[in-house]
Amino acid sequence: MPQAKARAAALLASADDVEAQFYEALASGDIERLMALWSEDDEIACVHPGGPRVVGHAAVRASFAAIFDNGAIPVRPQQVQRVESGGAAVHHVLERVDISRAEGPQTAWVIATNVFFKTALGWRLVLHHGSPGSMREARELAVEAPSTLH
Repeated sequence: MPQAKARAAALLASADDVEAQFYEALASGDIERLMALWSEDDEIACVHPGGPRVVGHAAVRASFAAIFDNGAIPVRPQQVQRVESGGAAVHHVLERVDISRAEGPQTAWVIATNVFFKTALGWRLVLHHGSPGSMREARELAVEAPSTLH
């Protein structure tokens, strides 16, 4: 394995590593770093809060590039629930997005699901799905025990 690929695989030794780098790339507006975290599979997908499903590398890249045209995304994962089995991991994340507006700073909440697969190059992101959240959900998630979804 070429040295650059070996370094990349070492950096992505777990789904947690990929997720941490994903949120760092969003916060810095780094499209190259962000896209390097995705699987090489043509069926990767992303759903931005309130948006349509975007499928494939070119479409996912274009969607994030359009977002980054307005600047980096000041997002931080607040709570993560993890399920890992074999070569797959699913993370259910409460994202906090701090926004500067003319009226002053505001906080937006996103309920996100990140899905990762273990590949020959290490763990990679295959799906990021964000849904609009609220402060009420943020409080509820902070005090409730994990429950069965659906």
